[in-house]
Amino acid sequence: MQRSELDIRKRLEQAHLPTMPQILLKLIEQCQDEDAGMPELAALISQDAGMASTILAVANSPAYHRSGGRKANLDQALMAIGTDMIKTLVISESVLQMFNDFSKPGTLDLRAFWKHSLTAAVMARDIAVKMKHGHVEEAYLAGLLHDVGRLGLMAAAPQEYAVNFHAKDDAKLCWVEQRTLQITHAEAGAAIIERWQMDSFLADAVQYHHEPAARVASAHPLIRIVMLAHLMSSADTDDETLAEAGLLCGLTAPDIEDIRGKAEAKVVRAAAALGIDLAGADDIAQQAAYVPPQPAPPRNPTQEKMDEEMRNMVLASNAGRFFAKQTDIAGLMETISGSARILFGFTEAFLLMTDKSGQALIGKPGSGQAERLAEFSVPLADGGLIADAALMRKIAFLRRDGELLTLPEEQLLGLLRADCLICLPMTVSGRCIGMLIGSIGDYQAAELQRRDRFLLAYASQAANALQVASSNQAQIDNRIASVTDQYQAATRRVAHEVNNPLTIIKNYLGILDSRLRKQDIVVGEVAILNEEIDRVGQIVHGLTDLEPVGSGQAAEVGRVVRDVVRLFRDTEYVPASVTIKTDLQDEETVLEGSADLLKQVLMNLLKNAVEALTGGGEIEIVDYGQVNRDGRLFAELRISDNGAGIPRDILPRLFSPVASTKGGAGRGLGLSIVHSLVQKMGGTITCRSSSRGTSFDLLLPLALHLSPPAQGHASQNGQRAL
Repeated sequence: MQRSELDIRKRLEQAHLPTMPQILLKLIEQCQDEDAGMPELAALISQDAGMASTILAVANSPAYHRSGGRKANLDQALMAIGTDMIKTLVISESVLQMFNDFSKPGTLDLRAFWKHSLTAAVMARDIAVKMKHGHVEEAYLAGLLHDVGRLGLMAAAPQEYAVNFHAKDDAKLCWVEQRTLQITHAEAGAAIIERWQMDSFLADAVQYHHEPAARVASAHPLIRIVMLAHLMSSADTDDETLAEAGLLCGLTAPDIEDIRGKAEAKVVRAAAALGIDLAGADDIAQQAAYVPPQPAPPRNPTQEKMDEEMRNMVLASNAGRFFAKQTDIAGLMETISGSARILFGFTEAFLLMTDKSGQALIGKPGSGQAERLAEFSVPLADGGLIADAALMRKIAFLRRDGELLTLPEEQLLGLLRADCLICLPMTVSGRCIGMLIGSIGDYQAAELQRRDRFLLAYASQAANALQVASSNQAQIDNRIASVTDQYQAATRRVAHEVNNPLTIIKNYLGILDSRLRKQDIVVGEVAILNEEIDRVGQIVHGLTDLEPVGSGQAAEVGRVVRDVVRLFRDTEYVPASVTIKTDLQDEETVLEGSADLLKQVLMNLLKNAVEALTGGGEIEIVDYGQVNRDGRLFAELRISDNGAGIPRDILPRLFSPVASTKGGAGRGLGLSIVHSLVQKMGGTITCRSSSRGTSFDLLLPLALHLSPPAQGHASQNGQRAL
């Protein structure tokens, strides 16, 4: 049914509805405190003069004024009445004040309303007692307030609701309320109570008091109590319905009859104590609710057409431009939802994106998303309107009184307090990547259905923009991950390589100390320490280059080999059981690469060979001189040992970072570093291994124009020569 631009929910929020009296809030807290007694109640009631007057009046009424004289003060009155009656009176008086604030005196006849509410309250209290529910006063309060939504609707929409205020409180009334106002009095009552921010199930008990018994079978006891009290306070409830609801509260048919039989007298006493006149309440006619005729809203076809064309033009010309300005996915999602609110009149708009598995739609956190919708999930395999819209790539409308909804769909309507939700699939190449959800009034649905082509076009542009943004973000993430991996590899390489010169420095410091004690000459040792310290600096500096780099100097193979062997022997790194032999060319072989890089290569290979000869053995370093390969000259070097060889499963992965059998941090990196250094020098490295030993063959480019090497790597005063 069409209606004018009427939003009862907003009007209900804006209406000047009374707040719950503070004394009632404090009383509820005390009722839930088992240690609270008469002194606490007296202190609470003494703060409200009107409440204290009511207590004194009841205490001096014929029902309590039997002996002991007139009660002159509040303490005497409280002792005479008793704790249970005091709590009941305070709750009832507070709610009475609140109910009377809903309307101006004399403008609304509340006699029938009060009688129904009091009847439900006393029955709810008795049901709670029989169930041994821990908070009987809360049950009494829930019964009193279960129809407060009818007063709220009357305050928010007096013209629309007046015809049904005195209608029978049944399922048909809820249907008419939903049809005419898009909200039931049960939902309105829950909304009012939620505004009081009470930490209890009171709002839920009010919202679900018209639900079928089967639906609340496992609900909180307060919800079942109020539902049963409502049914028992309605004269036309059939016995079968009462019996089914009674079973949910553990009550038999005699229990129900007993509570009903005592309710009338309790209602009369409660009304008398509160000064409520219920005379004639039963004479107020209660007819079935009905939908009054609604005048058709005036239409201006020309203006409507202009408005529609304007929206479509803005959609076509600006959506892509707005989306392109965003540099991140979060900002793009905010632009999509914000533009949708402006273009289509959505009250709220948010995005559900398809997860990586494609099995669910997931809410994404962001400034444009309601906080509670972040990480909200709608499974696609469970069916429902949203799932069908995503799978079939079509628009769907969710209404409270429409098709049977799934639980997530009901939750979405409740979270957004929406009359209707429109669901727009965002598709790219025939695949749904997400859903744009808009909150609208039910009256907007027909208009948006006429604009379905433009809605789908907008959603398609949004999907394309999100796809591009996701792709760009993935590329950025991959680049960051790649750079991170390179830095991690460089860091591990530097940590591994720095250990070699540091070991040499440490050992030479020991040698230096020994020679100083003997007053020997230490010029050569100091020079070596300086060189190794410089090499540490060069290795650490190379961390910023991500890949190992050379110094661009020429390297004499014989000098470097002799220096390395000398370092191993002088520092006693080579055990006595291991012999190192060298076979070098008479004429110096000069390489194109850096002496420092060649030194790193030889030290790693020699160190591995020494560690492989755990039981002793022989290591040989041979310079085979010049080799012509494809018209280019190379120097061929071989470093071999007669150890046990390299395991067959390790050999294929020898020059990749692997888990070493030697253990320790950075192990398994040495040969991968050697391979990287040799490639940097423009050479190649191969390995042969068997049970008779292992050899590494190096081909390193010779210098095209021979020149003397840097003095830093020559022997100094004969100290480095073998």
